Amino acid sequence: MSNSLFDQLNKSGLVGGNKAKQVKKDKHRQARQQKGKQARPLDESKLRTQQRQDEMAARDRELNLEHRQAAEQKAIASQIKQLIEMNHIVDYDGDIGFNFTDGNNVQRLYVTEKLQNQLVRGRLSIVKLEGDYHMVPTGVADKIKQRDPSCVMLCNAAPSDISDADDPYAEYNVPDDLIW
Repeated sequence: MSNSLFDQLNKSGLVGGNKAKQVKKDKHRQARQQKGKQARPLDESKLRTQQRQDEMAARDRELNLEHRQAAEQKAIASQIKQLIEMNHIVDYDGDIGFNFTDGNNVQRLYVTEKLQNQLVRGRLSIVKLEGDYHMVPTGVADKIKQRDPSCVMLCNAAPSDISDADDPYAEYNVPDDLIW
C-alpha cells in the first residue's frame, strides 16, 4: 500500500518507464508554473513598495539639500552682518553729499571731506545691511563680496599708478558743481 499508483502500474506492466518519467516531468513543470504565478503578485507588491521607498528617499535627499542650503545662506548672512557691525565707520555725518548707485537708484550719504577722499581713493567702501548703508574698509568689503556680492554697493579700486606727488592736476581745485 505504500507504493504509489504509478509504481503499482509500472510493476504490472501497464505503463512504461519512459512514459512514467514524462508524466513526472510534466507534473513538476506544472507545480513550478503554479508556484511562479503565485510569486508574481508578491513581486509586484514588492516592486511597488520599493518604488515608493526610492521616491521617498529621493524626496528626503532633496529636502535635506534644501535645508543645508538654507543653513549655509543663514550662516553667510550672519557672517556678513558680523563683519559689517564690527568694522563699520560710526561717525560719518558731514556736509558733503556722496552719491552712489544701488541697483538703478542713486543714493546719497552725507560724509566729511576726509571720508569722501577715502571713498574716492578706494580705501573705504559702502555696503548694504538690512536696508541701511554702512561704510567699511575696502578689505572688509572684499571679504563681504566673496560671500555675497549684492551687499557691496560701492568699492572703488585704489589707483596704484598715480600717487599724490606725481598727480599733474594736484594744484588745480575741482569746482563744487563737478563733484559727484
